[in-house]
Amino acid sequence: MAWMGRTLSLALALALACAAFAKEERKRSPRGAKKDVDAIGEREVGRGPNFYSIEKEIALGKRLAQDVERHSKIVDDPVIAEYVNRVGQNIVRNSDSKVPFTIKLIDSADINAFALPGGFFFVNSGLVLRAESESELAGVMAHEIAHVAARHGTRQATKAQLVNFATIPLLFIGGWTGYGIYQAAGFLIPMTFLKFSRGMESEADFLGVQYLYKSGYDPTSFIDFFEKMLADEKRKPGTMSKLFRSHPPHGSRIRKTQKTIDQILPNKPEYVVNTSEFLQVKDRLTQLVLRRKETTDDPNKPRLRRTSSGGTIPTDDIDVESTEEEEDERPTLKRR
Repeated sequence: MAWMGRTLSLALALALACAAFAKEERKRSPRGAKKDVDAIGEREVGRGPNFYSIEKEIALGKRLAQDVERHSKIVDDPVIAEYVNRVGQNIVRNSDSKVPFTIKLIDSADINAFALPGGFFFVNSGLVLRAESESELAGVMAHEIAHVAARHGTRQATKAQLVNFATIPLLFIGGWTGYGIYQAAGFLIPMTFLKFSRGMESEADFLGVQYLYKSGYDPTSFIDFFEKMLADEKRKPGTMSKLFRSHPPHGSRIRKTQKTIDQILPNKPEYVVNTSEFLQVKDRLTQLVLRRKETTDDPNKPRLRRTSSGGTIPTDDIDVESTEEEEDERPTLKRR
């Protein structure tokens, strides 16, 4: 039993060290530091007890991202992928993040986006299609980028390790298996990195709306999209993915975000709300989804394949007889 006593003593020492660290942080950092939007990029928003160095956090995120990509279909359309990446990178440049970001689009109808530790960020095509403007899409991305900037994933993992180390030492030795696994969209990610506390969600709202504003977008779009999702979920439960529903934007959070906009974001003469490029990319993505749906329909269903000359070639067991008398030259189908 001596080892248990040593374990508890170490856990107590770590807890005291964390408390001392937090106290020192309060002395060094004025409460209003995170409210200074002009200081974005120079603020230390990710400080706190953390067992992970920046290098280890990036390595961890890379491993998790590889698992996501193994179990997901990444949209490889160069125009769509480049656009989504560019919107996200603009927000990253106007954030407090200390890590580079890798942003990819997942071919999934779920309205969802999630950022892993170390800057590995995934956006679902369903989110792009549900957004009505570029600023709405940017608002969701800003919230997720804020999670990475504040290092919520590894800070929460550190807290979980401290708790488990103090109460059930074997879990600490056993690694992530002891914490349980979160399953979403067919891939496995430790829930510690995706399901944040209310305080962390609130901080991501607070920082995210600042990043959206700093990037030149209308900050009220941050609220507009989350209100829309709440309305969708109430009208048709299950609209949002399980991952996104784990931290829905409750009314109190929306009100707090509106308060942030009113109190700390100086008025600008103009904001970016939407762009023609967003509409073009959204239309291109819609067409891509429709083509994918056509190719995944019932294989036994008769289909027509178009030729380069504009005519049609029958597929499956169908004969086609074209009639010159018809001005539109539509084929006549006759089953054998």
